[in-house]
Amino acid sequence: MAKETKSKKENNRHFFKDFKAELKKVIWPTPKQVLNNTTAVITIVLITAIIVFVLDIAFEKLNTHGIDRLKSVISSSQTNSISENTVNSNTVADNTMQGNAVSLENAISE
Repeated sequence: MAKETKSKKENNRHFFKDFKAELKKVIWPTPKQVLNNTTAVITIVLITAIIVFVLDIAFEKLNTHGIDRLKSVISSSQTNSISENTVNSNTVADNTMQGNAVSLENAISE
């Protein structure tokens, strides 16, 4: 058991030595580079947010305008079809009445 504990301690020491050696190899950015990179990221995020906002507003307006126009087209077509049906009904009724009158006249004259 003592050997296992000793080898674990050595493994831990070896791990932390390697960890420290790897951290020394890292090229850390200067404060000026961090500031420049942060500014660039924030600027790009803000520009993207503005573009998305403008597109959202534009599509919303187009959608609202399109729906209103579609409603007006549908209501006008319904009005036209109702008036056509009324005209057709009146025409059919007039023709039927005329046909009945003609057949009545024919029946009377015979």
